[in-house]
Amino acid sequence: MTPAARRALAAAERLFYERGIHAVGVDLIAAEAGVTKKTLYDRFGSKEQIVVEYLAHRDERWRAFLAERLDATEPAPAERLLTVFDASRAWSSENSPKGCSMVNAHAEISDPAHPAHAIITGQKQWMLTLFTRLAEDIAPGGAERLARSLMLLHEGALVAHGLNVFPDPFTLAREEARAILATAGRGDRA
Repeated sequence: MTPAARRALAAAERLFYERGIHAVGVDLIAAEAGVTKKTLYDRFGSKEQIVVEYLAHRDERWRAFLAERLDATEPAPAERLLTVFDASRAWSSENSPKGCSMVNAHAEISDPAHPAHAIITGQKQWMLTLFTRLAEDIAPGGAERLARSLMLLHEGALVAHGLNVFPDPFTLAREEARAILATAGRGDRA
């Protein structure tokens, strides 16, 4: 990616997240990035593709951020699962004061035919797969159900954080997840 394309993507990411995808036009992205509209269209082809690149880049960064934290945590299965909530709290305070970019994007792009839709739903499917993989060490016979419960807590915390409904939803979600994990561990051994 050229320096101009990187500037354009950085401007698009900031603007789409702060103002919303539909509220931001190509003219504004070009002006904020200090590039021409021609440069944007030469590199990305369309606004839709800029949206795809924005969401894919954000997802890539989140996955790397989470992987780093999971790699640094102790190997105990419950701690690894709870690390996801800790990482989300850190990521959200650093990168997402208005909530999850994928959830926010889905509020604007719900048409499965839109090229960004697959990025949005793919990211959430990846999270569910991660929760399932991590849950297998705690509840091998019930990992799928446990993962879905943890995913609901996680997504609820992301939305509550973005809406600023109450302080620190990630701590509450983590505490609830810990309680579920304790029950799941006992139930699977029975």
